[in-house]
Amino acid sequence: MAGEVLLRVTVRRNLPCALILGLAAAHLPAATLERLSLDDMIAQSTSVVHGRVTGSYAALRGSIIYTHYAVQVLEQWKGSNPGTVDVVVPGGTANNLRQTFVGTPQFTAGDECVLFLWTGPSGLTQIMGLTQGIFRLSANSPSGRTATRTASTELMLDRGTSRSVKDQTLVMDLSDLRSRVTGGSPKGGTQ
Repeated sequence: MAGEVLLRVTVRRNLPCALILGLAAAHLPAATLERLSLDDMIAQSTSVVHGRVTGSYAALRGSIIYTHYAVQVLEQWKGSNPGTVDVVVPGGTANNLRQTFVGTPQFTAGDECVLFLWTGPSGLTQIMGLTQGIFRLSANSPSGRTATRTASTELMLDRGTSRSVKDQTLVMDLSDLRSRVTGGSPKGGTQ
């Protein structure tokens, strides 16, 4: 009986704090991204590749787990990479620990896409703007291949105004995207 009374007192005392923390956490944005135009991504990327994911593994680096994706380079549009590039995204499972980061992309073996990559001083190669730097490729169609960058669902800010903006899906012919990145004259895309 005394233990039950102590439990009720403890719950009553801590319940308001738990509710406040829970409500505050529910309203925190998961990730905030700067909206990048296609020209921004081309200029800021250290490399742009058309590639195919061949495998993955996760490893702990400091206090962060990264999932490493091996990407076979089918075409190098900017920069120089060997036949395979190691692309990392934060999150994954390693050493019986799991970390997740909202807004990080995931791939499966066989995925074919165009990746806008950035290699920083740490030596890790990452995707520009999380999902903004990924154009997934459709199967061949009579008109050619289509590259699609799906609109991000994360909070996105305009660089000039710092105001919240809604992202939009970008769809282009693969040949137009290649021309745009390599400096040719593209036919354009829809955004």
